[in-house]
Amino acid sequence: MDFRKIFEPETVAVVGVSLSNPFHPANVIYNKNHLRYQAEAFCVNPKGGSLYGQEVYRNLREIPGQVDLAVLAVRAELVPQTIRECAEAGVAGAIVISGGFAEIGRMDIEEELAAFSEENDFPIIGPNCLGIYSPPYLDAFFLPPERLVVPEPGAVALISQSGGILVDLIIKLRQEDVGVSKAVSIGNKAAVDEVDLLEYLQKDPETRVIGIYIEGFKKGRGRDFVEMMRDFNKPVILLKSGKTPGGTRAVSSHTASVAGDYTVFSELVKRAGAIEARNETEFVSYCEALSCCEKSHEIKNVCIITGSGGHGAMASDLCYARGLNLADVPDSDKEELRSRLSDSIRSIASLNNPVDLTGSAVDDDFYAAADFLLNRDYVDAVILLLLPYLPGISSDVGARLAVAFREHTKPVITYIPHVEKYGIMIEGFESNRLPVAHSVEGAVYMTASLMKG
Repeated sequence: MDFRKIFEPETVAVVGVSLSNPFHPANVIYNKNHLRYQAEAFCVNPKGGSLYGQEVYRNLREIPGQVDLAVLAVRAELVPQTIRECAEAGVAGAIVISGGFAEIGRMDIEEELAAFSEENDFPIIGPNCLGIYSPPYLDAFFLPPERLVVPEPGAVALISQSGGILVDLIIKLRQEDVGVSKAVSIGNKAAVDEVDLLEYLQKDPETRVIGIYIEGFKKGRGRDFVEMMRDFNKPVILLKSGKTPGGTRAVSSHTASVAGDYTVFSELVKRAGAIEARNETEFVSYCEALSCCEKSHEIKNVCIITGSGGHGAMASDLCYARGLNLADVPDSDKEELRSRLSDSIRSIASLNNPVDLTGSAVDDDFYAAADFLLNRDYVDAVILLLLPYLPGISSDVGARLAVAFREHTKPVITYIPHVEKYGIMIEGFESNRLPVAHSVEGAVYMTASLMKG
């Protein structure tokens, strides 16, 4: 199927707008696309008339010119006929916002949509979905713009069966200053599913990482997923629900998915070479790290550099739990590193791993330690626990260190508390595509996401 006009439409028709209810999902979608996005938007209601001063067309055939994409927010029983009208009018694909399908037992309508899509090579997103966010062309989420946290432009594409989870993930990524290229809510995925979209996103030049919230594969699609991932050239991160009996029941009532056996799912994902996140925190950390760093096949031995012994100890425990080894620093290297540190900490710094530069360290000490260790063959990555409240740390530390680290190919993952006061330090790293975690745990998660396996 060709998804280009779904993600990059020049024209979009919103079918099902209300002439009396301004909060109807179709009205919200039409209004913000008419005012804020590149695709030219038209609205459709069988009664015709006007809406917000714009003409309401009675059907798709009345719309002048070619319509690339249709967004449907009509009653479930009207969807199949409306989809047929879309195809007859030359529309390239449709997003079905409407609910009332398999999630309440109406499998017949969903099966009709799936059959039509396959027979006519007509992509249908949904039904029972939030929509698609594809800037600068389209925002087909039925959420008012004043309620939605708009993500920064970026390299992470999101696919989700749940619209609510999708919005939560967007918010969490925005909190970490991680940008989004596209976001798709697939709902019941009667026709188009995550495997179809992976094929499209693999070729999307704006996307470096693909994150998926999944409740369950459709029958046979787990095998297709494994086959596709064999030659896939971008990291894929999955967040799964339906791991327990209660979660499985919730999944079934939500999008009528069959969650399947979680152990089988987890093994399938691992075999495919994708990354499974255990929770939203891991998911966000993985997305950030992999959107900045190339996934390595050699990361195993890490070195922790800190200004606080307690932070270093916490990071050490977390590294052990995630299968990361703390590199052994030879005594000869410890002495050479000590000679590069400032006079104020040379005699008090602990140069075992974790390397504790103490609370008296300055910017140059963190640089000297990281630069030295990144040049050692026994170190694959550095976790930098940078405490911005230390008196010798400057507000320019992020930019200074990030620019200096450009010459290294090994990843540097930094922890800085994410509060407004430290924003300039964080921005210094992230503007140079060095990931910053808001917790020690997050920094270790990011590093672990770059490991082989």
